[in-house]
Amino acid sequence: MRLLFIRHGDPDYEHDSLTEKGFREAQLLADRLEKERLDHIFLSPQGRAQRTAEPTLARLGRTGETFSWLHEFTHLVRLPETGEEHLVWDLLPAFLDVHPRLREADNWLNEPFISQSAVPEKYREACEGLDKLLAAHGYERCGGYYRAIRPNRDTLAFFCHFGTTGILLRGFFHPPFSLVRAFSDSAAAIFCGGAHFGDRRVHGGAGTRHCVLPRGVLRRCVASLCGRGVSFLFGAFLRDLRFGRAPLKI
Repeated sequence: MRLLFIRHGDPDYEHDSLTEKGFREAQLLADRLEKERLDHIFLSPQGRAQRTAEPTLARLGRTGETFSWLHEFTHLVRLPETGEEHLVWDLLPAFLDVHPRLREADNWLNEPFISQSAVPEKYREACEGLDKLLAAHGYERCGGYYRAIRPNRDTLAFFCHFGTTGILLRGFFHPPFSLVRAFSDSAAAIFCGGAHFGDRRVHGGAGTRHCVLPRGVLRRCVASLCGRGVSFLFGAFLRDLRFGRAPLKI
């Protein structure tokens, strides 16, 4: 199975839509995606994600399914040092050095300023939404991996947001929190990262693990993070980076 997470085009936040540039980007994205086999398409309920998907849906003669858990992850935390409210997926690496628990795969939700916010509940809702969807398509979560109950080569496309993608990947791969933050640093308006599930009965171990990150971050971190396979779509261009037993070349 292949998953594509697509960030909306250049946004008009005031009207929850796209700018003129964003609409052009959405058309260019449709030019690229009409060449892909998209078996299932899922949408954030927010206007800027819906507008980004519309040219692709029209080009393919398709409709998408909207899920509330793909809404932008706007739940705030109050920083202990300043009392300032801040997006949890937009914390700088220097802040993580002061709060090293945020780098831990499962313990970061227990950091007091996070546990006292709405983030843990909303994070679990988003992760459970994705897990439920993947289970319906043949891949069931078993602790830290997914069991391929009905292996397939379907492509699932998600039109959503930077923050949402970062949060879902946090639950999906458990990467260091600083790598989740990297999503907000990408210069591309439309960003789409993909992941392939292996076709083995058990995903993990002898199967294939994947990480999706901006390319510059990948060069520095992917080898130690997951090490075996990754697929990217930047803007309207598909770039596949594959590595297994052979040396990693990027």
